[in-house]
Amino acid sequence: MSETVLEARNIVKRYGHVTAVNGADFDLRAGEVLAVIGDNGAGKSSLIKVLSGDVIADSGEVLLDGKPVHFRSPHDAQQAGIETVYQDLAMAPALDIATNLFLGREIKRKGPLGSVLRMIDTKEMRKQSRQQMDELGITTLQSITQPVDSLSGGQRQTVAVARAAAFGRKVVIMDEPTAALGVRESKGVLDLIKRITGRGIPVVLISHDIPAVFEVADRIHIHRLGRRATVVRPQDHTMNEVVGIMTGALPAPPVKDEVAS
Repeated sequence: MSETVLEARNIVKRYGHVTAVNGADFDLRAGEVLAVIGDNGAGKSSLIKVLSGDVIADSGEVLLDGKPVHFRSPHDAQQAGIETVYQDLAMAPALDIATNLFLGREIKRKGPLGSVLRMIDTKEMRKQSRQQMDELGITTLQSITQPVDSLSGGQRQTVAVARAAAFGRKVVIMDEPTAALGVRESKGVLDLIKRITGRGIPVVLISHDIPAVFEVADRIHIHRLGRRATVVRPQDHTMNEVVGIMTGALPAPPVKDEVAS
C-alpha cells in the first residue's frame, strides 16, 4: 500500500536561539514500519513530538489522511488516533496490567453506578485487555491482574505497546522500544511491531538500534541537522551506508517518491 497516512511539511521548531527542526518533511504510508534514525541532536525527537502533539511547531503543517491537523497536546493526537510509546512508558507500576492499559480511559460501569458514582468496570476492562493481548499474540504475561512492577523490562514494554495498539486507530509511534532490553526481549518487541502492522496500523520506530531497524523497517527516514536528509529502503543499502549517510560521511541520495509495493 502506498497511501500516505501521516505527513509533515516544512516543520520548524526553535527553542530560543537553537533551531531543533529546520524545515523538516515526513511521510508515513499505510501499513508500513517507518524507522526514524539520526545522531544525537539531529532533531528527530523534536519532530516526533510535533507529530504526537507533545510540542507545537513554530511553522509548517501536519496532515492526517491528507487533511491538516493542529495538535495542541498529546490528547489531541490521541483523539485523532495517534498513540505514542515513550521511553519512560508512562505507567503506574503499582496498578495491574488491565488498569494500565486503560489508564486515563477507564471503562465506567453501566447505569447510575457509572454515570453518577463513576465506578470503574474492572471486569470489562480485564476482559478487553485479555482480548487485546490474545489478538496481538502476547503470551509472556501470566495474568492480566499482575501489577506492572512485578514485570520484567520487556514485559512492561509489551504492555505499553499493547496499550498503544489498542487505542492507536491511525498510527503507533514508538520511541526507542528496545533500549535497555536484552536480545530475547528485544526480539519479542520487534515481533509485536510486525503484528501491529499486520493489522494495518503503520508504526513509526525511533531507534538507535540499526540491526533492529533493518529487521523490521520497510523504509528508513534519516534525520540530519534538523531536517530529513533522505529516505531509503533497507534492501537498497547496507547498515554501514545508512550510518554513513546519518553521520554525513556519505552523501544522501535523493528521496524517491516511488509507489510502495
